[in-house]
Amino acid sequence: MLRHTLLPVTPFQQNCSLIWCERSGRAALIDPGGEDERLLQAVAERDLKLDRILLTHGHLDHVGAAGRLAQQFGIPIEGPQREDAFLLETLPEQCAMFGFPRCEAFIPDHWLEHGDTVTLGEIHLEVLHCPGHTPGHVVFFDRPGKLAFVGDVLFKDSIGRTDFERGDHDTLIDSIRTRLWPLGDDVTFIPGHGIASTFGRERLDNPFVGDDV
Repeated sequence: MLRHTLLPVTPFQQNCSLIWCERSGRAALIDPGGEDERLLQAVAERDLKLDRILLTHGHLDHVGAAGRLAQQFGIPIEGPQREDAFLLETLPEQCAMFGFPRCEAFIPDHWLEHGDTVTLGEIHLEVLHCPGHTPGHVVFFDRPGKLAFVGDVLFKDSIGRTDFERGDHDTLIDSIRTRLWPLGDDVTFIPGHGIASTFGRERLDNPFVGDDV
């Protein structure tokens, strides 16, 4: 069974998700954007073994601590999809632009593609490529738990921005409707910022991508 807790980090209050396999105690951090010590304290408090880092996309507030933690613990970084390489290559410039502590550019150990599976102990997360906010954005889906970690694709009552470099509004809407909605209305999703919701609720009420839009 997958367990998780949210750890908002950085001035952007980005939701880093600490997830773990309840039986094995193996853990992963999804989108560790910063505040390394706080993230590691959350791992230690639960007596977990940090096994890997998972990235939904390459924006600074989602990846800022990834390279440091991977190097410190000798663990792999998985994701995003390779079309986000241009973002990871320019991390030092992003840091300077937004006033973040400097972090170095890195290349993930594994780029992820639509249809891949990430294994964490006895947990198997499905990978869905959902471009639009960024071209290489991916979503992690725990089918048994009906839980999706969607990064900046979808929010409660909103959707991801598409005015950044290589963002595309029409592509984002298509990703949501063709990749996320078919997973089921009863799926709960954890967004990159803000509070959780369900796909069913967003199909009813989301003013950007609801069924009546």
